[in-house]
Amino acid sequence: MNPADFGLIMVAALIAVASPGPATLAITSTSMQRGRAHGVSVASGVLTGSLMWSCAAALGLGGIMAAHAGLLEVLRYAAAFYLLWLAYKSARSAVRAGNPVAKPSDARALRGSYLRGLGLHLTNPKAIFFFGALYTVGIPATATTLDVVMVVALIAVQSATVFLGYAVLFSSARAQAVYLRSRRWIEGAVAVLFAGAALRILRGGLT
Repeated sequence: MNPADFGLIMVAALIAVASPGPATLAITSTSMQRGRAHGVSVASGVLTGSLMWSCAAALGLGGIMAAHAGLLEVLRYAAAFYLLWLAYKSARSAVRAGNPVAKPSDARALRGSYLRGLGLHLTNPKAIFFFGALYTVGIPATATTLDVVMVVALIAVQSATVFLGYAVLFSSARAQAVYLRSRRWIEGAVAVLFAGAALRILRGGLT
């Protein structure tokens, strides 16, 4: 592969990763609400899920799943209901009076945040199509195994930079101060956005 091929793949991946969506919404809202440790944990879970789909696509498993509509339908409904559950939690937080009590950041709590991010990305059916298309269209037939490994590694590093960057940025003292001043409005908006994403998946399918 020549540098232009790598460049196009990385630009496409960056646009997909950095664009607003359920994953970035979960990272930013958790970082503002629960602090940097939990934000980084959610981001790490999302990153793990992204890497798993990336490796699956590189091995050709994404194409296999895409060929089985039944599996993707199950995944689609799982994704929608998971997003609705997140919307419910945000809505419940929005209607609760007063500021939330700080929760501990012990290993168990952080593991829960990590699993939240992981579950969010593993139940994202569009990730299958994105990575499948990225590796099918972006990587030429003449690419070597080393080329594919380099693409997987570069996308992983780029994704880590973006996801963890969001966690650090939105867990800053200024971001948390904004959250505390407008907590109910922010949580309400997050609930609407999660619910909207779920309804789009249910209504629009996987296209």
